[in-house]
Amino acid sequence: MAANAFLLIAAFFVALMALAQPLGRGLAVLIADRPLLASVERPLWRLLGADAPAMRWPHYLLAILLFNLLGLLLLLAILLLQDRLPLNPQQLPALSWHLALNTAVSFVTNTNWQSYGGESTLSYFSQMVGLTVQNFVSAATGIAVAFALIRGFASRNSDALGNAWRDLTRITLYLLLPISLLMALLFVSQGSIQNFLPYHEVTTLEGAKQTLAMGPVASQEAIKMLGTNGGGFFNANSAHPFENPNALTNFVQMLAIFLIPAALCSAFGYAVRDRRQGHMLLWAMSLMFVVAVVAVMWAETRGNPHLLALGADSALNMEGKETRFGILNSSLFAVITTAASCGAVNAMHDSFTALGGMVPMWLMQLGEVVFGGVGAGLYGMLLFVVLAVFIAGLMIGRTPEYLGKKVDVRDMKMTALAILVTPTLVLLGTALAMMTDAGRAGMANPGIHGFSEVLYAVSSAANNNGSAFAGLSANTPFWNLLLAFCMLVGRFGIIIPVIALAGSMAVKKAQPVGNGTLPTHGPLFIALLIGAVLLVGALTFIPALALGPVAEHLQLLQGTHS
Repeated sequence: MAANAFLLIAAFFVALMALAQPLGRGLAVLIADRPLLASVERPLWRLLGADAPAMRWPHYLLAILLFNLLGLLLLLAILLLQDRLPLNPQQLPALSWHLALNTAVSFVTNTNWQSYGGESTLSYFSQMVGLTVQNFVSAATGIAVAFALIRGFASRNSDALGNAWRDLTRITLYLLLPISLLMALLFVSQGSIQNFLPYHEVTTLEGAKQTLAMGPVASQEAIKMLGTNGGGFFNANSAHPFENPNALTNFVQMLAIFLIPAALCSAFGYAVRDRRQGHMLLWAMSLMFVVAVVAVMWAETRGNPHLLALGADSALNMEGKETRFGILNSSLFAVITTAASCGAVNAMHDSFTALGGMVPMWLMQLGEVVFGGVGAGLYGMLLFVVLAVFIAGLMIGRTPEYLGKKVDVRDMKMTALAILVTPTLVLLGTALAMMTDAGRAGMANPGIHGFSEVLYAVSSAANNNGSAFAGLSANTPFWNLLLAFCMLVGRFGIIIPVIALAGSMAVKKAQPVGNGTLPTHGPLFIALLIGAVLLVGALTFIPALALGPVAEHLQLLQGTHS
């Protein structure tokens, strides 16, 4: 089992880095604002009114916010009017106002939390024109914000961060659409469905009646993984054979989740003219990721010792996992989807062991900076880089600087604000849910595990992940509104200070490297960066985790020893 685990992790990393490096070079071209098809683009920008010079940070931020607001209103209208719109062969009704609001906020913020079953709630029109479109543009938004921050660090005394409209268009047309098309064709070739047929009524071998849901699945599945969106066409998400037919598609889906986040780290190194900075980020992320994967695999293969006492021939925890993927692939997928802000699942996280379920939860609570979502992972980790530089500056008595640019008081305020947004939402949101009757009413498990389910749900929403522990009846006005608020603030409460930080860095002159300059690319800084990430996560969430998965694990051990 250990050898298989090592080979799986090694194969994943080899394939990931082989694909991410050339893609990173391509992304660096987009960051540098060097058009690939200048003669084609120029009349397009004039037609769209996007031929203006590069934007300062307030204008860039305003464009991002307006774009997402319009997307939110459009998707909300589609969901509320679903019963009157075409491509609805099952005649599914419109969504309730609170579910429609929750879903619209969820997909606009790249969270893709689902308080519904896709095949029993949404029409083909809602899935394609509503959700899939937002899968593209919400991913493009995150990457565009990362572009702005990279330009802020790479700038040589310029207050411009680029043109948001051009960034959003290029990211969608040159990056997301081509790769998604290739992935969709691969998924169709392996058994994913792509049609507009009504649902099929079939008779099983046992003589029972069963309904097989149809729909344009492969096209949504591709961008769902590539854009770290995670919202499934079916309620079972990537555990459903129509979404994830076999081991090959499962491996491709895992690669797709990390592909752009890893490539952005390489692109960062190219953009700031120091590839070592990109390597530093990749090393820090990879080390934390490998430790998390090993921890989950160990917990799930160790399983539940009570099974042996009851006469089972193995303690391995196969509960909630697809036999075609097994424990190792399910564990790897769980860590990837929560380290990134994807939220797609190929196993039931609620059925993981206490420690096996705690690791994905904690990865979200760390801010999803271990590769993270497309764009969001990079700018989230760069916030911790600024924090680590600041801590190092305090230790040696020098003004902190990164890439030759001084980090001043305003920069640290923006950094601290962005880092503290999601922990505040998670802890206050969980407390509110546990204090109110409406919050507790959604809990199917009132004990320790029930608290873990609530903590996981709020952590998932605030950190824009979207995966669920299950066991929580979240389709109520209280839960839909609470989670929608957490998703909205968790997304834009970070984007606003990040773009402000980018604007501040862009206007600063880069100082030459001196003898007292802190190297930010070696093992020492990598250790400092990992320490900063873990310190914030430990101080913030260990007390809450102690009430949930840690207490559940200790309860399991106590029952074993007694």
